[in-house]
Order: sequence, then structure tokens, then C-alpha cells
Amino acid sequence: MTDAQKTLLIKRYASRRLYNTETSDYVTLEDIARFIRSGREVKIVDLKTGDELTRQYLLQIIAEHESRGENMLPVSVLTDLVRSYTTSAQAMMPQFLTNTFEMLRQGQEQMMGNLNQMPNPMAKVPGFDALHKQQQAFLESMMSGWPKGGTSPAADSSDAASDKEDLQAIKKQLAELQSKLSKL
Repeated sequence: MTDAQKTLLIKRYASRRLYNTETSDYVTLEDIARFIRSGREVKIVDLKTGDELTRQYLLQIIAEHESRGENMLPVSVLTDLVRSYTTSAQAMMPQFLTNTFEMLRQGQEQMMGNLNQMPNPMAKVPGFDALHKQQQAFLESMMSGWPKGGTSPAADSSDAASDKEDLQAIKKQLAELQSKLSKL
């Protein structure tokens, strides 16, 4: 298992300082965010109690980004998340969010694959190569830190059929969730 695949263990001391067990040094929330963006899985535990604190610290990282004006989560989404804690949708929300982000990852991977495989009639235009490289760099930076998942765009036809079935199942779940939410 490579370092990028191995979960990085961070221990929280009683002083609230975070200790990277891999490099034997203290880290900040921004360091942890950087590890995650680079594709690492992180697990944060309390040294004294052994309690897992990963969720708490990930939420804190998101809150800090949002408070600095790096708004990624629209108010309507945040409102719906708060509402979901008090409804019967609470049990379905984690799987729904997981499926949604997996579809996003797969779509980004497929888009990147399609960009690299499609012949482009604009290729003969002067400066197009530089523009194309910038476009690829932008898309790659947008996807950086997202763990690889799902199937590649070059998957065989049986995988494609399976993907379509998975997509249909997710769409059905989404429709059911929307229906339940609208009834509430």
C-alpha cells in the first residue's frame, strides 16, 4: 500500500494540538485540509479517550473555508441539511450524498477522458494547443484531491451497462427522496 493510499493517523492531545503520527510533528487544520486535497484519507483520534474526531474536524475545516468567503455550499443546501436532521430523511441522507458525490467524480473522470480522446477541428487554429493545455490543467486542478473511484471512461460494455443501471437506481433514489421531502 502506498503512502497516498494509507490512512494518515492524526492524534489530538489534551492541549488540543494535532499530532501527525507519520512525520512526528504537529499540524494545523490547514495542513489536514492539504493532506485531504492531495488525496490522502485522514483519521483523527483523541489520544486519551480513543474517540474518533474526524467528522468534527472536517466540519470545522469546511466552516473555516465558508467563513473566509470561500462559499461552496449555497444557503439553500445548508438549510436542507439542517432540516434533514429533524426528518425521516435523516437516515437516507448519508447514502444520497455519497451517491451524488460519486456521480460527480465519475462525471469529471469521464469528461477528462472525453477531452483527451476527441479529435478537435480547432486543433489547426494557431494557439489552440496552448489553450487546450490550459483547459486540461484547469480540469485536472478542479479534480485534484478527489479519490479515484468508479469506472474509467474506457470501461467495457458490461461495465457501461452496470453504470447505467447504477445511475438509474440513483435517479430513482433521488426522486423518492425529493418526493418525501416535498411531502414534509
